[in-house]
Amino acid sequence: MNPAPSVVVLDYGFGNVRSAVRALERVGAQVELTSDARAAGDADGLVVPGVGAFAAVMEGLDGVRGGQIIDRRLAGGRPVLGICVGMQVMFERGEEHGVEAEGLGEWPGVVDRLEADVVPHMGWSTVDAPAGTVLFDGLEDERFYFVHSYAARSFPPLGDARFTPPLVTWSHHGGPFVAAVENGPLSATQFHPEKSGDAGAQLLANWVGSLRS
Repeated sequence: MNPAPSVVVLDYGFGNVRSAVRALERVGAQVELTSDARAAGDADGLVVPGVGAFAAVMEGLDGVRGGQIIDRRLAGGRPVLGICVGMQVMFERGEEHGVEAEGLGEWPGVVDRLEADVVPHMGWSTVDAPAGTVLFDGLEDERFYFVHSYAARSFPPLGDARFTPPLVTWSHHGGPFVAAVENGPLSATQFHPEKSGDAGAQLLANWVGSLRS
C-alpha cells in the first residue's frame, strides 16, 4: 500500500486553517499545520490558505518567509495549492480598501473589487472549467462555496510561450472572474473547497491524488 501523501498547510498566523486541515485529512492526506520551512519544502504538497485582506495576508506570509518557501517549491516542480486570498496573492498585486499591495507575482494581473450590485459574493456558484482540468475532473456541473469581495477579473497571457498555458476556470458575479487556475505545480481556487461539501471534497481528493503521480 502506498503511504498517504504528506501535505503541509502553511501556518502564517491567521485564517481558518483548521477546516482546511480536517478536509485534507478526510480525503486521505497526512497533514501538518506548520510554518517550518523545511517541513513545507519536503512535503508532497503545500496548501496556502487565506482569509481577509490581501495586504494582511502578504504581511503574514512575509513573516514566515512564505514567498521564498513557495518559490523554492515551484522551482523544483513541487505542488502548491492556494485557497481564496491564498490564490489572490499569487498575482502581481492587489487593490483593496484603497490599499495597493504587491503580491507574489507568480501570475501577471491585479486583484480588485468585484463590479456587482451585491458585494461580497457569498454563496454557491457554478464554474466553467476548461478541458484537461485535474482539479475539476468529474465535477463539471457542481457548485462551490464563495465568500469574497475581490478577485482577479482577467488573466493576462503569460509571456513565455515555451510553457503550457495555464488552465483557467471562470465564474461570474456581476461579470466574469477567475475561479481557479492550474499552472504546472501551482494550483489555486478562489472559492473554499473545504466549505464546498462533497464537490469540494472531491476537488481536494483530485489534488491529493495528483501528488502521488
